[in-house]
Amino acid sequence: MSNIFVYTLDGKIYINLTNRCTNDCIFCLRNDKDDVCGQTLWLKDEDFSADDVIEQLRKFNLSSEVVFCGYGEPMLKLDILKDVAKYIKENYPETKIRVNTNGHANYVYKRNVVPELKGLVDLFSVSLNGKDSVEYDELSQPKFEGAYEEVKKFIKACSDCGIEVMASVVEGYKGRHIDLEECEAVAANLGAKFRAREWIEGGY
Repeated sequence: MSNIFVYTLDGKIYINLTNRCTNDCIFCLRNDKDDVCGQTLWLKDEDFSADDVIEQLRKFNLSSEVVFCGYGEPMLKLDILKDVAKYIKENYPETKIRVNTNGHANYVYKRNVVPELKGLVDLFSVSLNGKDSVEYDELSQPKFEGAYEEVKKFIKACSDCGIEVMASVVEGYKGRHIDLEECEAVAANLGAKFRAREWIEGGY
C-alpha cells in the first residue's frame, strides 16, 4: 500500500507528512490504532518529496482550510511542508493553512523557523498540554529535557511574528482533568488564543 499523505476528516483536508515525533503523548491516537476513519496514516517510508504530496493533493477539491496534521509531527518535514504550503497559496489563495504542531521545531532546527512560514501558514495550533512542565512531561512524554519551555518559546515566536497562534490542551483523558483557567492564562501571556479539546476515547 502506498503512502497516504492527504486524507479527509469532518469535511476538511488534512496532510500527513511523517510517522516521527519528538513526543510520545499518553493520549495519542496512534497508540491504539493506525487509521483515522479507515484511512491508514502510518507511512511505509519517509523517503518522498513535496511533489509526491502535491500529486495526491491535486485529487481533492480544496476546501476553505487545509491542515497539516497526521500521525507524526509535521514540522519535522519542514522543507516539504513549506513547499506544499507554497503550492497551496499560489494555486488556492483563498484556502487557509493550519499547522497542528507540538512546538518543538525551533529546538530541532536550532533556529527560529517561524519567520520562514510567514505568509504560508495562517494559524499554528500548538499543543501546550499543561499548566507547567511537570504536567506537560507527564502527559506529553517528550524525548528531550526542557520541552515545555521550548513549546512556550515557539508560541511566543508565532505571536511575535504576527502569525495567529492557538495553544491547545487535551481535557478529560481517562477521567483526568487539568486546570483550564491556568492553561488559558499561560496561553494569554504568550499572546495566543486557547482551546481545550475533549479527549475522544478510541479516537476517530
